Amino acid sequence: MAVLSFERKYRVRGGTLIGGDLFDFWVGPFYVGFFGVVGAFFTLLGVILIFIGAMWQGTYNPWIIHIQAPDLSYGLGMAPLREGGLWQIITICAVGSFTCWALREVEICRKLAMGYHVPVAFGVAIFAFVTLNVFRPVLMGAWGHAFPYGIFSHLDWVSNTGYAYLHFHYNPAHMLAVTLFFTTTLALALHGALILSAANPEKGEEAKTPDHEDTFFRDFIGYSIGTLGIHRLGYLLAINAGFWSAVCIIISGPLWTRGWPEWWNWWLELPIWPGV
Repeated sequence: MAVLSFERKYRVRGGTLIGGDLFDFWVGPFYVGFFGVVGAFFTLLGVILIFIGAMWQGTYNPWIIHIQAPDLSYGLGMAPLREGGLWQIITICAVGSFTCWALREVEICRKLAMGYHVPVAFGVAIFAFVTLNVFRPVLMGAWGHAFPYGIFSHLDWVSNTGYAYLHFHYNPAHMLAVTLFFTTTLALALHGALILSAANPEKGEEAKTPDHEDTFFRDFIGYSIGTLGIHRLGYLLAINAGFWSAVCIIISGPLWTRGWPEWWNWWLELPIWPGV
């Protein structure tokens, strides 16, 4: 693949966290680095182990592959490979791969002399995964509280966890996370629609400028956050959606063991209601 003209000024030496110049090279348009090499190792090993688990299960159908976490009786100890040990090693590979990818992003940011917005955002997604499969099981005393690897089996785990706390959508942190996810979608959809409208005018008209974009939203909702502001808002909404989705699950079990509708009893007991 040919190097684009603007790529040449970005392919600078340095900025590495580990390894110096040893892994400071590119493969096509992709920067490698020490964390690229280690991340590729973890990714390849994890994928191979998933295929081994599928082979033991007797299917390569991606919909029904099922890599189960150890039984609760194993606690936080290591389990035999066929009884959850495979899941434990795959989890180590996943955390290693995700972390290496984020640190590789840090190195790219250092090369480009830019802020760490991208690795920080990805770090929130890593935090959500680690919360589900490491932090929460550790707090609850067994790896068996983590979710399995598999499409349908994962969906079953989500459903069962929701029923374990009756109506999980009564979880206040879950409410906040879902609201932030929807708000992120709305904000960036409005932004994307505006850009497409401005950049693709009707035949015979000129492309619109940011001034036109600002004017549209001032007329539409009374305020325009601006071209830079909308990206900052989208970033803030997105990372908060990921953060509160992690909070909503880590408080379910370690901190709250009853049905979430019961948590709202404080609202019914406020002195503002007649007869209280």
